[in-house]
Amino acid sequence: MIALKRLVGAGILIFLFTLSLFLIRTQSSSVADYSRVVSVQGLQEKIIEVPTGATGSEIAEILFDAGVIKSSQAFFGVAVADARSQKIAPGGHRLTVKISAQQALEQLLDPERIPKLVKVNEGARKVEIQSSLKLYGFSEREIQTAFSRLKLPKGFTDSEGLLFPAQYSFVEGTSALSAAQEMIDRFMREPIALELLEGKGKYSALALLTIASIVQAEGDISDFAKVSRVIYNRLAIGMPLQMDSTVHYVMKVRGDIFLSRDSTQLKSPYNTYLRYGVPPGPIGSPGSAAMEAALNPVMGDWLYFITVAPGDTRFTSNFEQFNTWKAIYIKNRKAGAFE
Repeated sequence: MIALKRLVGAGILIFLFTLSLFLIRTQSSSVADYSRVVSVQGLQEKIIEVPTGATGSEIAEILFDAGVIKSSQAFFGVAVADARSQKIAPGGHRLTVKISAQQALEQLLDPERIPKLVKVNEGARKVEIQSSLKLYGFSEREIQTAFSRLKLPKGFTDSEGLLFPAQYSFVEGTSALSAAQEMIDRFMREPIALELLEGKGKYSALALLTIASIVQAEGDISDFAKVSRVIYNRLAIGMPLQMDSTVHYVMKVRGDIFLSRDSTQLKSPYNTYLRYGVPPGPIGSPGSAAMEAALNPVMGDWLYFITVAPGDTRFTSNFEQFNTWKAIYIKNRKAGAFE
């Protein structure tokens, strides 16, 4: 009986797949495809607009009508077999005419072939993302108006940290509000973000996202879970977080910048050298891995960590050990290891 059910299920899937192929319009009854072009330099190109939410079959039709591919079935077959096709960005794409279906997919996934691309890096701050939107072509006024009208998740009054790290391309005529809102909506489609928005224990969604943003700024991805544990351990004993990244946020600077004593005395609710607890909001847009670490830190008793050299971050619960490593860090910094 189980075997029969499996066969019936497989038969339904095969039928649906065959039906999908049949419904796609083509010039012939066979699956025709251009040969792979060895070099596309000098060949005719077109800007293809992929609508938001377009399905694989719809994209196949667009490519076929534009003369990019020889048949829509060929592209649909390639797209179905390649999970990367789900990451095709909406908006304009510069594609070569008369190429194979596989090459068409590769060009659709190539960010260099998106004429106008807004890239939000992990850890990017709102002001940096707004600058990218300005370079895209939106005016300062359009951007500021858009950000004042964004629909945010419950418990949030500012979009900092909610603009999900990804590459964005928008269809012609997209407003600044729609562009910025798509970044929020992309955040809302991320499973780990939805889990974070539920809060955990005594920590609200806002606090968790803030912790995730600090994790993103402070460590390499391999150390995220440990950095997260240090944050929670310090919070548990009422110790100030003392994170350089939060002071960098106040100073509007980036990089391996040595903090002077004066810098740690800046008056700001984001200065975790002076203020206890979690800062009032995120200091950038964390990626999925940082959010995962904020929700699920690894077990450990660490209270201190320091990167003594690029790629060498050390964790300890012993302050004397930390100071020993700090001396190594200072020596390496003066020697130019972080330049």
